[in-house]
Amino acid sequence: MNTRRPVAAALAVAGYVVMLVPILFVVVTAFTAGSTLRFPPEGLSTRWFEEALGYEPFLTALVSSLQLAALATALALLIGVPVAVAIHRGRIPGKGLVEGLFLSPLIVPELVVGLALYQQLMIGFGLDSLTALTLGHTALMIPYAVRVTGASLALADPHVEEAARGLGASPLRTFATVTLPLLRPGIFSAALLSFVTSFNNVPLSLLLQTREFRTLPVTMLDYVQQSYDPMVAAMATLILAGTVVLAVIAERTVGFAKIFGGINR
Repeated sequence: MNTRRPVAAALAVAGYVVMLVPILFVVVTAFTAGSTLRFPPEGLSTRWFEEALGYEPFLTALVSSLQLAALATALALLIGVPVAVAIHRGRIPGKGLVEGLFLSPLIVPELVVGLALYQQLMIGFGLDSLTALTLGHTALMIPYAVRVTGASLALADPHVEEAARGLGASPLRTFATVTLPLLRPGIFSAALLSFVTSFNNVPLSLLLQTREFRTLPVTMLDYVQQSYDPMVAAMATLILAGTVVLAVIAERTVGFAKIFGGINR
């Protein structure tokens, strides 16, 4: 066991380096005073942040991404929360099969899902891009709602709900006054995780978007294929900063360790 710990620590450090160093390169490059993506940067300036915030295609795509992520997150929670309650508190046959069914979108490649949705929804039923993207993102976000909300229920004491029922509370009142407050941290964490994941999605959005509705990550991908200036790095840094702020708020409000600690139970 002692010989494994240094190896595990070294692998952990290597993993952090692989994840963090590219991000640091992007952030540093965003503050360059030069006109091309280059490291080390040619001086320091915030000009590219001003350019990114004034670039109309980025702003339009940002609004579209926020709208899509909010819709997909809300629908995923509306479906995922009752499913998690039914799995962990209900008496339904084949709970493992039901849970595996709702978690299955995590193991299916997003390109496969996107191609299937494109053929069935956009070509077959003639749905617009926003509707197809909303349904696709919702399907991908449901596993997060089921798993994270289920983690909250795994950490909660079921005897509290049984006590409320024993005191005469109806199932609906028990859910509203006991179960829902127990679920609130999990719902908040699932909403945050789903929103960020949907906002940053590329494979599914790339296949289902049109000229009328474009998401920010795909718009940034298109831009970087045509231009080599640091404006994309600046926008990526702004998105990273927003994600970090949301994560800090969630940690201060709920605490990730409190929620995700129950996932493996």
